[in-house]
Amino acid sequence: MSKEEQTLRIDFDNMLANRIGGLYGITREELETQRVQAAKYFQELMEERSKGSHPFLELPYQKEVADRILKVARQFIGRVEDFVVLGIGGSALGNIALHRVLNPPNYNELKEERKDFPRIHIIDTIDPDIFSGLLRLIKLEKTAFNVISKSGSTVETMAQFLIVRNLLKERLGRNYNRHIIATTDPENGALRQIAQREGYITFDIPKGVGGRFSVLSPVGLLSAAVSGIDINRLLSGAGNMDYRCRSDSLWENPALMNSILQYISYTKGRHISVIMPYSSALEGVAEWFCQLWAESLGKRLSLEGQVVNCGPTPVKALGPKDQHSQLQLYMEGPYNKVITFLAVDKFNSTVGIHDAPEEDLQYLSGHTLGGLMEAERKGTQIALTEAGRPNCTIYLPELSAFHVGELLYMFQLQTVLAGKFFRVNAFDQPGVEAGKINTFALLGRKGFEERKKVLGAFLSRLS
Repeated sequence: MSKEEQTLRIDFDNMLANRIGGLYGITREELETQRVQAAKYFQELMEERSKGSHPFLELPYQKEVADRILKVARQFIGRVEDFVVLGIGGSALGNIALHRVLNPPNYNELKEERKDFPRIHIIDTIDPDIFSGLLRLIKLEKTAFNVISKSGSTVETMAQFLIVRNLLKERLGRNYNRHIIATTDPENGALRQIAQREGYITFDIPKGVGGRFSVLSPVGLLSAAVSGIDINRLLSGAGNMDYRCRSDSLWENPALMNSILQYISYTKGRHISVIMPYSSALEGVAEWFCQLWAESLGKRLSLEGQVVNCGPTPVKALGPKDQHSQLQLYMEGPYNKVITFLAVDKFNSTVGIHDAPEEDLQYLSGHTLGGLMEAERKGTQIALTEAGRPNCTIYLPELSAFHVGELLYMFQLQTVLAGKFFRVNAFDQPGVEAGKINTFALLGRKGFEERKKVLGAFLSRLS
């Protein structure tokens, strides 16, 4: 089988009652009961898609955009030493995920291996110590900054931008604009207006594509291309998963099956979704998934306007490290979790374990670190199953752009389908907006004067 034919696969048997018992597992009858409704929700989503809704589903097919991204990326390769992404939330987590999984460990330190590709820095914080540390590390004249904000007014990102723009102007004069790329709304927002006025290179975040669904747009693709990641293969993998998920059958559509298994588990009291990669490279993907799952499904109101306060809580664990911390809770704590393992069939490196003269260590002889990793994953999987703890495993043939594209697309589609089962809007985030409004008021932004008075009264009671 060629690399082109290999594809991501899923084993969910350990979530079923015949493996872990009827008290905690899902029965075939429960799946059959949901089969017709699942097909209805999927067909509803496809009808919405045909009318232009959910444009993130079309991102795998943006060939012209990908071509332009590659053209612009080539302008910075060899010209700059550092490429800095300024963004937060979905504008940063997707970038972090791609670089962690598809670039080698310690990428920034591998100067000879990187050749002309710049170091990549993704600054998803306004921690002054982190930001000042970055500024001490880089040379402004040898750095490009990608400012990413869908609204063009994200407070953290725009604060970073104002600092960087001023420093660039002071150091480089009128040519400073050659060092800034703005990725934002095609038409609206402060960042779009500034970029047009000051002559930055710009990329559009497509209308209707929110931050947590934007990793396969210029939001994630530009910095990936600048570091040499094959973005065309990434998009091809996503397109392959889209093709695999065109059926309304539970047994043929992995995203649909995953969504309904998670939903039924939630109704049976499994309110915590643990994602546990057995690959350090996939840790960023797990963090990205946590935002996608939490922000999309954690809602106060249902689509019908009823107060439901629902949503599974995502938790990131990392194997084998968290076998030595969180696993005790998963094995013997409350029966309120579903564990999803991410496994890799073939790692990029093979490291053998040397023979040991000590008798107690001879069992390790002849094995590799990758083999040890897989043995620990299987051992944990079996232990959880024997304890009646529901778990499933997603297998990636290897850590390639194609298979990562498959995984990211499946998780996004799975999340939107889960929103239909939970009967919530998977695309808004009113709870996040409330905090933003309070921040604007506390900072004295125009238009938020009344809210500032309310907050002032609240804070005075605390003093």
